[in-house]
Parts: sequence; C-alpha cells; structure tokens
Amino acid sequence: MILLSRRSLLAIAAVVDIALHARPQPVAAKLLAARHALPPRHLETLLQTLVRVGILKGVRGPRGGYELARERRKITAGDIARAAMQEAIEEALGPEPQSRLVDEVIGPEVAHASAAFLAALDTVTVEELCRRAQAKAVFGEPGTKPDFTI
Repeated sequence: MILLSRRSLLAIAAVVDIALHARPQPVAAKLLAARHALPPRHLETLLQTLVRVGILKGVRGPRGGYELARERRKITAGDIARAAMQEAIEEALGPEPQSRLVDEVIGPEVAHASAAFLAALDTVTVEELCRRAQAKAVFGEPGTKPDFTI
C-alpha cells in the first residue's frame, strides 16, 4: 500500500529533477514533463503550487522555467508532500464522512499516522535525494550531465 498520493510523489520527483538540472538555466516545464512522461499542462499546476509555497521559483522569458527557491539541503520531502497535499485537499471530491466513529476513533488515529509519516519525510532532504539519484545514475552515466542540446 502506498501512503503517498501520486500528486505528492510527482511533486517530490519534480523538485529533485529541477535540483539536478537547473544549472546553469532554469528547467522548462516541457522538458520536465517529457522526462517523466506527463502532459505539460498536468505538471504546470503542480509546479505553480510549489512556487506559491516558496519551494520553487518561476523564471519568465524564453529561457525561463523553474529553479529551487531555497537551498537543496533546506527543502525536505515532507515540505513538498505537504504543499502537494494541501492543494489536493482543496480540490477534494465528495463530502467528508460525519460520524462519531470517524470523529472520535478513526480520524485521530489516521491523523496520528499521517503526522508520523510526514515526520519521517521531514528527515529526507532534496540534497540527499539528489545524491542518491546521481549515485544510481537515474539520468545517465555516473558523473555525466545529460545533454539537451538540439
């Protein structure tokens, strides 16, 4: 069972991808979407959410895109997941159950488990995830940067 929503998983992947590729230029949403086999429009709303909460910075212009708004070591997976979940909560479908069972028993237990899960994600920095991605050469050979020259 996966505890992290697809949106949160994608948000973390996008931030790590941007951290790895945003030098010397910001990462274009189109390139980011292509690397993760997603439609750019789907990704753009998530990236804008991350800009609003101060995790990413949007750069306008022909060579614009996204870059980190803070140092990699100061952004945690928990920060990113919370941002993605907050936006998803606002877009949630359907009414929330209203009962004493949910309010007094199930709700508090789920809240406690969620807090523990996010606390664990708070111990993982983008810096650490970048090091792991580079060690596993997820975007190519170890020690090489991908070449996007056309």
